[in-house]
Amino acid sequence: MIEIDGSDGEGGGSIVRIATALSALSQETINIKNIRSNRPKTGLMPQHLNAVKVVAQLSHASCDKLEIGSNEIFFKPESIKGGNFEIDIKTAGSIALVLQAFMIPAFFAKSRVNITICGGTDVRWSPSINYLQNITLPILKTMGYVAEIDIIRRGHYPRGGGIVKVEIAPVKKLKPIISTELEVDRIRGISHSVKIPEHVAVRQAESAEKVLKANGFDAEIEIEHSNNALGAGSGIVLWSEGKSRVGGSSIGERGLKAENVGKNAAKEILYHISKGAAVDKYMGDQLIPYMAIKGNSKIKTAELTLHTLTNIHVAEKIMDKKFSVIGELGDIATISVI
Repeated sequence: MIEIDGSDGEGGGSIVRIATALSALSQETINIKNIRSNRPKTGLMPQHLNAVKVVAQLSHASCDKLEIGSNEIFFKPESIKGGNFEIDIKTAGSIALVLQAFMIPAFFAKSRVNITICGGTDVRWSPSINYLQNITLPILKTMGYVAEIDIIRRGHYPRGGGIVKVEIAPVKKLKPIISTELEVDRIRGISHSVKIPEHVAVRQAESAEKVLKANGFDAEIEIEHSNNALGAGSGIVLWSEGKSRVGGSSIGERGLKAENVGKNAAKEILYHISKGAAVDKYMGDQLIPYMAIKGNSKIKTAELTLHTLTNIHVAEKIMDKKFSVIGELGDIATISVI
């Protein structure tokens, strides 16, 4: 049994998600202690609980102490099966974060995997579902990972209620990823508004385009408007296309002008582009589990984050791999694994 200290590094829910996902894939039993012990509300929250639940279903795992607020779990996986899965977070908890855990072992299932998740599609402190669609999946596709995301309904804080369906094709093995230098051919994006006027999405897009144009980049931003949601909300996601992809995003909030939402997203993608690294700071941590699975991989990230270092720590313990990191926390870094 491998023991994982949930207070290590970043000390948040990512330790639980990544550890159980890699446990399912390696079929190593794990015991995670001190779950989110440095957070104001310690222990498992709904999105963490549901991520573990659905990974357990996927891998026929037995899981002790799996309940809201639990500070410790035991996770014992068996074989990974294909099939259809459903999970309802029952809050605006992030669908993307649940998917990040589920997707890691799902591509090694014996048959096609379909999952429907209900929760938050566009919430703070999490990648939006459009980020996963247009940045995460295209990058993973270079490693041989094939999946499709279908957004049935968006869900914003505090109502949630978003619905996303994902289809994942099984593969026998991944390809290594070598992604260090960024080349930008063009910038694209999606600006959306739900249950609020369409002009909010338009203003977000126009503001982002203005900032990008002032910095030498034209952008093609799609406008999406719908009343199909439980609650109101807006957001914008931008991504570069070319040799690799980096992104920028922003979520609308009460009292925050649409123009500032667009400006924030544009500033974020410009920050990532300015670093010249092929991977933005969010993909830097998302790619670590896949690099540990395949090995012989190397990436350069625009910013080395504590999330990334934490994921490396967990991946090394469970997958018995050794990563090399050249760079300092908060700066450009090159990450490789044999």
